[in-house]
Amino acid sequence: MPSLDLEAEYNNRQRVPEHGQHAARWQAASAAFRQVARADLDQPYGPNERHRYDLFRAADAKAPLAVYIHGGYWQRGDRKDYSFVAQALNAAGIDVALPSYSLCPAVSVMDIVAELRLCLAAIWKQTQKRPVVTGHSAGGHLTAAMVASDWSKVAGVPADLVRAGVAISGVFDLAPLIPTSINDLVHLDERSARAASPLLWPPPPKGRALVAAVGGNESSEFLRQSREIAQSWARAGLRTECLVVPGTDHFTVVDELANPSSALLDRVLTLARQASMG
Repeated sequence: MPSLDLEAEYNNRQRVPEHGQHAARWQAASAAFRQVARADLDQPYGPNERHRYDLFRAADAKAPLAVYIHGGYWQRGDRKDYSFVAQALNAAGIDVALPSYSLCPAVSVMDIVAELRLCLAAIWKQTQKRPVVTGHSAGGHLTAAMVASDWSKVAGVPADLVRAGVAISGVFDLAPLIPTSINDLVHLDERSARAASPLLWPPPPKGRALVAAVGGNESSEFLRQSREIAQSWARAGLRTECLVVPGTDHFTVVDELANPSSALLDRVLTLARQASMG
């Protein structure tokens, strides 16, 4: 069996040449939505410039909460370029928080995991709402990390703060990234890749839920990663689903969050409503 070309499998900008057009479209939609949204912008959760989140509010003060974590292979991206994902969720009665976080190489992947835990604790203190966490690409990885976190070790939050996640096009075992150009700025080695891989952590407590969503046109490795975490965590007693979204690639799968009739949006809505109950 020939060895996989890991660069081709994981370099999605190379796989999808029109990725820049998608990013420009998202930026424009996000800028427009920020002008009209009911939002608390630039909320601090830590001392650094990127320790900020935006909270987009639905009409009901008791609305369930979703947290969306942007992608960019832990080395690029900003929450402001993804505000558009809150629009359909707000319209469906869900509050949405979008955090920024520090980027590699200034910090490590595990530093980013720690920052997101800090952010979710701050959002809990502001809202007193248990969120469903969702995110794309690196944000999908961080989503799984939040579901698998031991929240009893985080001060001031419930031990079951995050009970459900929707990880979109995530990477859950980071070792295949080591020989790729993605690692030029992430600086993973065998040890740090293992430590940052939710698939290799002790599985989350039984009863938590994860939807691992992935575009049907994504690489075989992205399809495998989502399939494997869903299978592994299901064996540990979690409620899981591998949701393959037909006809979408690594970028257009995100557009499903803006499609009111999509299966992906439906999963986020359902889990957000469940998370808000008790």
